[in-house]
Amino acid sequence: MLEQKLLKLRQRIQALRQVAVAFSGGVDSTFLLKVCMDVLGRDHVLAVTARSEAFSEKEFIEAQGLAKLLNARQSIIESEELSIPGISDNPPERCYFCKRHLFNKFTAIAREQGYDFVVEGSNFSDTEDFRPGMVAIQELGIISPLKEAGLTKDEIRKASKDMGLSTWNKPSYACLFSRFPYGEKITREKLKRVAEAENLLRGLGFYQFRVRSHGDLARIEVLPEEIGRFAGQGFRDKIISEFKSLGFTFVTLDLAGYRTGSMNEGLKEEDKAVWKN
Repeated sequence: MLEQKLLKLRQRIQALRQVAVAFSGGVDSTFLLKVCMDVLGRDHVLAVTARSEAFSEKEFIEAQGLAKLLNARQSIIESEELSIPGISDNPPERCYFCKRHLFNKFTAIAREQGYDFVVEGSNFSDTEDFRPGMVAIQELGIISPLKEAGLTKDEIRKASKDMGLSTWNKPSYACLFSRFPYGEKITREKLKRVAEAENLLRGLGFYQFRVRSHGDLARIEVLPEEIGRFAGQGFRDKIISEFKSLGFTFVTLDLAGYRTGSMNEGLKEEDKAVWKN
């Protein structure tokens, strides 16, 4: 089954002849870039990466390093999402405005450099959550070959491992805007605070996690099997002290553990239905 999906993916990419790949350095976009390079050759592939307010500087630096490792041609764009109306106010459809802004830039740079198609790394598993950004991607004519081939996240990880990609077991990452409840104003200071809080958890050895910011309260999500690490008073005191030094007043642990899109849990089904694709 996986081999059939990979064949379908390669055939789809071959038909495009040359592509610009929206490249963030995550599991999916790294896999997609590698397949495009293998199928089309270096001269027919361009990795386009955004230096974005929505992602930490660490992720941006990693994306640059991965592009060099794959010997890919890479173009960098600056993306200041908070200056775009409808984004900093963080409405439920924020991702729609964000993706339109970002992929309009990707499309422009692709055309400037002679690429007719822009591809991006959404996969079949991404259809399971509330993702208004996918509507913007479809409206702009961006191609999602991994999703078209029916490849799931687990299958992409397996194929990445088989191909020797270091990102095969990289934790899933989402834009920093997803750390805030809808309706809460997002600022550069808040984004910096969340990024630093997550760097702290990463330094303590947590693998998959999120720090959700609710005003002055930090809600920590870690994998269920790692929740027990918080049992020790000394460990908790260290995290509380560090988080408070970043500006949080309250620090709490989410007993449900890490899960994608937890900020969507408060949305009504009718609100989600508007953005189904």
